[in-house]
Amino acid sequence: MTVVPNDDRFQPINLFEYEKLAKQYLSQMTLDYYSSGAWDEITLRDNRIAFERIKLRPRILVDVSDRHLNTSILGQPLQLPLLIAPMAFQCLAHPDGEIATASAAASAGVGMVLSTMATKNIEEVASACEQFPDSLCWFQLYIHKDRGLTRALVEKAYKAGYKALCLTVDAPVLGQREKDRRNEFALPQDLHLANLATISGLDISHEKGESGLFTYFAQQLNSAVTWRDLEWLQSISPLPLVLKGILRSDDALQAVEYGAKAIIVSNHGGRQLDGAIASLDALDEIVLAVNGRVEVLLDGGIRRGTDILKALALGAKAVLIGRPILWGLAVAGQVGVSHVISLLQDELNLAMALTGCAKLEDIDPSLLMFPRL
Repeated sequence: MTVVPNDDRFQPINLFEYEKLAKQYLSQMTLDYYSSGAWDEITLRDNRIAFERIKLRPRILVDVSDRHLNTSILGQPLQLPLLIAPMAFQCLAHPDGEIATASAAASAGVGMVLSTMATKNIEEVASACEQFPDSLCWFQLYIHKDRGLTRALVEKAYKAGYKALCLTVDAPVLGQREKDRRNEFALPQDLHLANLATISGLDISHEKGESGLFTYFAQQLNSAVTWRDLEWLQSISPLPLVLKGILRSDDALQAVEYGAKAIIVSNHGGRQLDGAIASLDALDEIVLAVNGRVEVLLDGGIRRGTDILKALALGAKAVLIGRPILWGLAVAGQVGVSHVISLLQDELNLAMALTGCAKLEDIDPSLLMFPRL
């Protein structure tokens, strides 16, 4: 059932309309932080263009009267092949922040990845999902220079019932997001890094002429992390390890060798290395390389149900979505997030019917046509 925000001014019917409407609810600094990419934002734009280049070749005269969108990731059931990507500072969009997002995800039967840089703490977000025992909730991790802090975060996530660790591997340093630098991005006084501030007093502060987040990464995150550190991480927790931020097949194979259970093909939403390839353009090479030894997910540029279908046809088991969740959160809190999810569900359901797919397993590369060179 579609859930629609109770707003008489405008009823968004797609994710692009949510983005337009969200601008009315966000400060300019917050909007710039959420929406911007690194440097010239080439990769940010390419994430969308990659989906638009690929065309669909529908099958006809297939019985699609009974369609199923359910799947599983790392053995956990999902009602839709969708997870909410880890995103920092969600209370900038709405006071309920990550709690509203997690509640919407759990009730819809999709996954939620909580950011290290969340503005609600690990336990609060886990509690929001307790009434849904099958809910898929992962914890996204940055490895800090302080290994004791990193260990404490991992232990808290395990104790609170998170089902996997999602290690971001494409941010040894933070990409330069020029709008954040111009705005001298910092958290308002009433918001804090809910987990980090509690453990060690760390927070995002104002920096003259620079993004406070950029400074935080430079001072606190460990840019010397290598493949060998994955062994240490797995030694301190029984949680399966997911690596987010892989764009090369050789790195994907290394991930398999070092024990990762899933890979997220991602360029960090175009916010790290500008000029990096679109996530979708890296997907088929990585799927081919790992050859079913780990599950592969895709992050970056998803805005329509047809985008999800294209990603699945190229071998992704599921996709992650980021910014549109923030637009829904800004417009109507948990209800807005629920509506964004239901819009994608309805669109994927329709796209499957129109391409002759009754279940996710029917989606394959034969549905796709690529641009001729």
